[in-house]
Amino acid sequence: MTKKLVVTDLDNTLLNTRHELDPLTIETFQALEAQGHHLAIASGRHAIDIAEVRRQLGVQAHIISTNGAWLQSPDDEVLFERPLEASIARSLMTELDVPAAVRLNVYTREHWWVDAPDEALLAFHESTGFAYRLGQPGADEHSHIGKVFFIGEPRLLASLETEILARFDTRVYVTYSLPNSLEVMAPDANKGRALSSLLERLSLNADDCLAFGDNLNDLEMLQVAGRPFVVSNANPRLFTLLPEVPVIGDHHDAAVARTLRSELLDRR
Repeated sequence: MTKKLVVTDLDNTLLNTRHELDPLTIETFQALEAQGHHLAIASGRHAIDIAEVRRQLGVQAHIISTNGAWLQSPDDEVLFERPLEASIARSLMTELDVPAAVRLNVYTREHWWVDAPDEALLAFHESTGFAYRLGQPGADEHSHIGKVFFIGEPRLLASLETEILARFDTRVYVTYSLPNSLEVMAPDANKGRALSSLLERLSLNADDCLAFGDNLNDLEMLQVAGRPFVVSNANPRLFTLLPEVPVIGDHHDAAVARTLRSELLDRR
């Protein structure tokens, strides 16, 4: 069998409703690695956060982090990076009309910054132990900002998104990883571009790639992969944008693992 690349999103895709890995998922990924398939995790999460999930999976896997701002090898060498332009990052952090109820977040290569305490944000990462720092990154980190993102009620984010697009237009890439998380990256930073770079490095064709996702920040990745799949609990807009992509089960039922067993492990 030709070796494949399996790339998957985490939250609401590979992880269950508690943002944890099911035993079947761990078993499946270890079996895929034993067969020689390539593995990658592609998430809006920080690379440090994703690395802990990879450790829990017990496999060697590439990491596409921060919605594609960084691509790292299984030993964490940076292979591809697309940080925000420093001046744009500063403007996003200091010049927007951000509602008081919306949390301003920043991912640099090494840290996660938040403008005010929020226990809900820490709970989201409870299974990995990844935690934020209060405040904003110093000037020495401004050239290493992967994304600036805003967490709050969707109605508040909608007006903020309008302001960002009007102000920065094509100088940024804007997407959502969750309905309450508006995310801003460099214009050429997305999971699809990082995946294309990884396929080239592995000398694989798009048809050799199985990809799994659930939200708008997965769109480009699913368009690049030759064999994309969308979980049934996905953002409804994703079904509209990708009407031909097969829909699998729900993330709470280890749908990614079950699909991979059917597509790769049970066809030996």
